[in-house]
Amino acid sequence: MTATSTPRGARGRLRVRLPFSPWHLVLAPLALLFALPLLWLLLSSVMSNAEINRFPPALWPSGIHLDGYRYVLGNALFPQWFANSLIVSAVTVTSNLLFGALGGYAFARMRFAGSRLLLVLMLGTMAIPFQLTMIPTFLVMKRLGLIDSLGALIVPSLVTPFAVFLLRQFFLSLPRELEEAAWLDGCSRLRVLFLIVLPLSRPALSTVAVLTFLTTWNDLTWPLIAIHHDSHYTLQLGLTTFQGVHHTQWAAVMAGNVITVLPVLLAFLAAQKSFIRSITSSGLKG
Repeated sequence: MTATSTPRGARGRLRVRLPFSPWHLVLAPLALLFALPLLWLLLSSVMSNAEINRFPPALWPSGIHLDGYRYVLGNALFPQWFANSLIVSAVTVTSNLLFGALGGYAFARMRFAGSRLLLVLMLGTMAIPFQLTMIPTFLVMKRLGLIDSLGALIVPSLVTPFAVFLLRQFFLSLPRELEEAAWLDGCSRLRVLFLIVLPLSRPALSTVAVLTFLTTWNDLTWPLIAIHHDSHYTLQLGLTTFQGVHHTQWAAVMAGNVITVLPVLLAFLAAQKSFIRSITSSGLKG
């Protein structure tokens, strides 16, 4: 043994054993950094308009002011806006789960003429920005007579390529033996899908549901184009009315955004484990 060598026991004593993963030392500060806007939104919602408009801005409220929440909840149309957003999001999530599962299973297990080409074309639509399809979509909805109704917000999003692709990737990771055993027992493809495949695909279904709900709930651009009457406003579109031309109720805007963020945050926290399992599982096979 050389003079510079360290005894094996001494090496073990020099190691510091952390009760958590070393990656947490990096992820925890990043998580706090990303949480700062949410914290600022929450604090601003209990400030007065004078404190929000003050320069330099106040970092902490002088007291709990609920004027913003009273202004929002006192608006007669606010419950209608909330209900409209809930209806549009619920129908869109349900349709994406149903049609996305049917399409994803067809691409994952069935081989038909042009299936590969159709899959590539479908994935190619994910690269097309909404600004290019905005006018054609508006003309189609106008021809169908759905403009200025909740149908104009639901029909274009009944199924998305992302839902089909994610569910297809997850279905590919499932063993075929389970489906083949059901086929031998006389089950049709639809029964296999609904009785065997979908119960095993809860992580992927949860991910599609959360992401679809998040996208639909927070959408502002399309409702701004397709909806004209204030009784059909979604929550995001209704909150823009609090931003006046000459005076903006910033406390009401902050309070309304807090109420808007809560359903999305609760939905994500409820499906967090399933969301992570789906992302890791769907990336195993191409």
